[in-house]
Amino acid sequence: MSPRQQSLDAAPLIWREGGVPVSERFDDPYFSLQGGLAETLHVFLAGNGLPGRLREGFRIAELGFGTGLNLLATARAWAGPGRISFTSFEAYPMAAGDMARALAAFPELSGLAADLVRDWGRGLRAFALAGVDVQVIEGDAAATLPHWDRMADAWYLDGFSPAKNPDLWSDALMAAVARHTAPGGTFATYTAAGHVRRALEAAGFAVGRRPGFGRKRHMTAGVLR
Repeated sequence: MSPRQQSLDAAPLIWREGGVPVSERFDDPYFSLQGGLAETLHVFLAGNGLPGRLREGFRIAELGFGTGLNLLATARAWAGPGRISFTSFEAYPMAAGDMARALAAFPELSGLAADLVRDWGRGLRAFALAGVDVQVIEGDAAATLPHWDRMADAWYLDGFSPAKNPDLWSDALMAAVARHTAPGGTFATYTAAGHVRRALEAAGFAVGRRPGFGRKRHMTAGVLR
């Protein structure tokens, strides 16, 4: 993918104070205004029992790659030995320059972020980051996930707000998540929306509400029954 093509296809952004990118399409920030890395650690890693469950061959999948922050936090948490995999589904990929600007808010991740931005800017969507084998599948997850030929041990459900991007939280897509979850696999998400919880329960997950991050009172996590 050429730099010009990437810029034409890239997600349109506006920027809030503190370097927080906001999707112009969905009018929703990519990470918490109260601390994006801390939010990732609380919601997606701790919500899935990570890093305690990580082991060689562990498989993570994600709806919504965004800035790549969740990937970086996961790569930092994985101490090895061996390798894990991280697959993300993203309909509106961010331009490499915007990704670099967003990730500059997290100096503790600067080394990993530089490697990610380098490969992303080259147009790579399958690459290695530290001990993590990464694949980012571009396009509408409703079309791409059903044809994915792998399974996940843990899911990060990190799309934009269900109220603003309902297609990424549909009953059909939550059912596809369940079909691509290994026995005993888990999910975690920042949202506590009732229709999302019900869709995940109907898909086969035992779903629970947990304390949310920052100003959010609740989040949702669960395990495949």
